[in-house]
Amino acid sequence: MSHSAHLFSLRIAHALSEACVKDKYSVKRFGQDLLAGLTVGIIAIPLAMALAIASGVAPQYGLYTAIVGGFIIAMTGGSRYSVSGPTAAFVVLLYPIAQQFGLAGLLIATVMSGMMLVAMAMLRLGRLILYIPESVTLGFTAGIGVVIATLQLKDFFGLHIEHMPEQYFSKIMALGQALPSLHLPSLLVAAATLATMLLWPKLKIPVPAHLPAIALGSILALVLNAMGADIETIGTRFHYQLSDGSVGTGIPAVLPHFEWPWLQTGANGQTFEFNLATFQALLPAAFAIAMLGAIESLLCAVVLDGMTGKRHSANSELLGQGIGNIITPFFGGIPATAAIARSAANVKAGAQSPIASMIHAIVVLVGLVALAGVLAYLPMSAMAALLLVVAWNMSEAPKAVHLLKTAPTSDILVFLTCFSLTVIFDMVIAISVGIILAALLFMKEIAEMTKLYDISSNKRYVDHPLPADWAVIKINGPLFFAAADRIFAEIASLTQDKQVIVLYLDGVSILDAGGLAALNKLIDKCKLNHTKLIIADLQFQPIRTLARAKVQPIEGVLKFYPTLREALAEVPEQIVESSTTATH
Repeated sequence: MSHSAHLFSLRIAHALSEACVKDKYSVKRFGQDLLAGLTVGIIAIPLAMALAIASGVAPQYGLYTAIVGGFIIAMTGGSRYSVSGPTAAFVVLLYPIAQQFGLAGLLIATVMSGMMLVAMAMLRLGRLILYIPESVTLGFTAGIGVVIATLQLKDFFGLHIEHMPEQYFSKIMALGQALPSLHLPSLLVAAATLATMLLWPKLKIPVPAHLPAIALGSILALVLNAMGADIETIGTRFHYQLSDGSVGTGIPAVLPHFEWPWLQTGANGQTFEFNLATFQALLPAAFAIAMLGAIESLLCAVVLDGMTGKRHSANSELLGQGIGNIITPFFGGIPATAAIARSAANVKAGAQSPIASMIHAIVVLVGLVALAGVLAYLPMSAMAALLLVVAWNMSEAPKAVHLLKTAPTSDILVFLTCFSLTVIFDMVIAISVGIILAALLFMKEIAEMTKLYDISSNKRYVDHPLPADWAVIKINGPLFFAAADRIFAEIASLTQDKQVIVLYLDGVSILDAGGLAALNKLIDKCKLNHTKLIIADLQFQPIRTLARAKVQPIEGVLKFYPTLREALAEVPEQIVESSTTATH
């Protein structure tokens, strides 16, 4: 199957069937998948909990996402090596939803986003998602990194803030005002965790840095708490109620179970009311989740293709992401998409097929049941330190700095706009404005590339002198709406005293409705002025546009020729003869 066919194909479980059926799956390859799945599953447990907390929900919902979403998306998607679950990119979208609508609203928005992803797949939009400019993606990912880092400062320093404001600058003010409540033991744990994460890679030990860092932070917190430090942990912050009415601390050691999303709790523990008003309120958020999920999953698949030499099916991956996000919320899972860091670790650990990602989900499930008691001891300040590093990594700061140093001014403007809007407002506005601004600036640059030249005296094109009332104009570049009016205004200015105008259009690859309208204005002006317009050497697309618009030759006004030489054959013979005699 060709690369383009892979991109536009749509088949459920595309990657699984390609890896296991077409490539003849073996026991040896299963062994490699098992090792990779174990590795990534262990990595995913603390990350899934940390990202759920950052998204404004209890940590177990991040584990449910990695378990259910990770398994279903791997099984039904179009990328062999992608590992799906909660990701840092979603945090800035999910936190406000969780605050305003509670867990129930967040889960319903997730189901809606899944339906949108399936619709995108059915419409074969997988390839179009990749046309979003790098300046836009870098802008909003850098902005997301800043917002995530800001949200972690409260737990990192152990600050006492009753309610974090919604607006970014209000958050900064609240953090500043809370600085006197700084908790030194929490800061010590956070600093030790952060230092371990930064220094561990230098030891070149093949263990992900966040695992020893979290372990060290937890042990340190345990010792300090034994000395009366009162460092907040997952167990002290989060509580749950079981079916028998008992209340536990930390996360429940129970399997994800089916429950209607709208029956979960609303904002501030209130009953959620699902009606037309809440549906309409959640619609923009669901669209944003779907768009970000599509972008993240497809960018991840492209990165993995580059690492492995394999090819993903973009539309099948969107289908798998959609199915996963429709089903997962019914088991308490929040939005899931492919995580680049975990997916890259999956490849490096030797993954051979989507089975590795499915095993990762099972490992997280076992961890939930077997380690729930231990996970309750994880300190919140250590989790904040972990997320600070995640925020830095996802911001792609080196790439952003390189873009600011080397990119054209228009790309820098788009990047700064997306970055600022993501931080100050939200990612929905940032992506929308960024894409529109990038498109407008791109059209401006393309329009400025369309030039015209008076070649009446250029012997390369015109091999004999022309009458004084003739003009030959060559146009290079697309004649679309952004360029056409300027180009035809210049033609009118250059040829106002001419009786015959020859337009040499071999360099015009596109003629759109705007260009056609401008051309028709020139034809009408030629009629009024009794000027003859000759059009020569049209390419296929402009010919098709003129044919569809039923533009026909007009006696004495408009003529078409396949070549410039044939058009110039209209020059009166006595002019040609006199020029030839003068040459001799």
